Amino acid sequence: MAEIEPYESAMDAIPGAHPYPRSSRYHDAEVGVHRTADGTEVRYTKRRLLPPLGEEQTEDGESATHTVNAGERPDLLAQHYFGDPAQWWQIADANPVLDPHELTDEAGRDIRIPHAGGFPASGGRHV
Repeated sequence: MAEIEPYESAMDAIPGAHPYPRSSRYHDAEVGVHRTADGTEVRYTKRRLLPPLGEEQTEDGESATHTVNAGERPDLLAQHYFGDPAQWWQIADANPVLDPHELTDEAGRDIRIPHAGGFPASGGRHV
């Protein structure tokens, strides 16, 4: 019986394959390759750039406002707004927080919800 290759090795065999699924915040991030002194290749994900946080946008703009209710969580908000709880990171990226739990730890707080699809590709804030 043939040995099963790890996911990373199998992806290396497919030209142009990206190691992150389309739903990942790192899907569009560039993958770099570092070669060690002995010739070993080490793949890594380069930094992701985010646009600077600006003024609140209207419903027709890039984001909307959501007032946090008691018991809400980032994943539940992502399910509500995007139909996918794994997209919580889009909400975290739209707000000035380091820990995503900060988004919903205080009822009554207003947070930004980006429109489905997230921010424009250009930007400048590093994550």
